[in-house]
Amino acid sequence: KFKFCPMCAAPLIERRVDRHECSAECGFVNYDNPTPVAAVVVEYEGNIVLAHNRSWRNTFYGLITGFVDHCEDPAECAVREVKEELGLDASAPTLIGVYPFERMNQVIIGYHLTATGTITLNEELDSFRLVSPKDCLVWPSGTGYALRDWLLPLGFEPQTIELS
Repeated sequence: KFKFCPMCAAPLIERRVDRHECSAECGFVNYDNPTPVAAVVVEYEGNIVLAHNRSWRNTFYGLITGFVDHCEDPAECAVREVKEELGLDASAPTLIGVYPFERMNQVIIGYHLTATGTITLNEELDSFRLVSPKDCLVWPSGTGYALRDWLLPLGFEPQTIELS
């Protein structure tokens, strides 16, 4: 978060929780807009790929995710992240839904795709699990909602786990 104006170096004034303006009135406003993130339900050999990021201290396994780059279509981001993080080739993604993730000031754009090849983890991930859709658990936040919303139309009623 900015504390000083990047245009004139004057202190910023908080006008709202999500809006800071230059105290010298040079016109700079920091809106603190959320960052778009693609989250991918990767279907691989009939299972869902859940991965563990090596920077996470807990044992949580989640969806493949990545920040949408400047001028990048979120669906293209989904395909790119699957290739980068898992080394897999992906089918055309289908949109599941869009979800707020306020804790990280992100907007999660959920996709489903099928992938082929051999899983090869990149440096971000240290392990993965293949989970049958009928055995998937979901979590009460952005990417968990995307997984839940993909499973429900398939006739699965996933159990929700609490994150600590």
